[in-house]
Amino acid sequence: MTDVDYIQPASEWVRDQLAAIDAAGTTRAVHVQGRPVVVVTMRGARSGRLRRVPLMRVEHGGRYLAVGSKGGAPRDPVWVRNLLAHPDVAVMDGDRTTTGLRARLLDGAEREEWWARAVAAFPSYRDYQARTARTIPLFVLEPAPH
Repeated sequence: MTDVDYIQPASEWVRDQLAAIDAAGTTRAVHVQGRPVVVVTMRGARSGRLRRVPLMRVEHGGRYLAVGSKGGAPRDPVWVRNLLAHPDVAVMDGDRTTTGLRARLLDGAEREEWWARAVAAFPSYRDYQARTARTIPLFVLEPAPH
């Protein structure tokens, strides 16, 4: 139980993942296809209330990647709008939470570089992109400028 009032995810399987992480006190309690996850805390685009979203762990040089794949669905996950509206986030990785991060939507060569890291961390991303006509959005989560 936390002392913050988070909006609960609509999906039961996401609620179950977060409950397992909360009970264990670490993101290591959950794996997807044998791969680790992180939990990104963000503000809802409309409500402004805190939400937590478990995402595949893609990390490089202390920065993280949020991949808006939604399993190759035709539409972006709702949290993409959240990051565009409220880019300041925190990331729980293992039992450590890093605050003061800002999400930045990637494009061009930088996006391609991070896409390669995403596929290396979770190869299913390649299949997800093949399933959808949309370009899967990628956000780097990095320290916010002072």
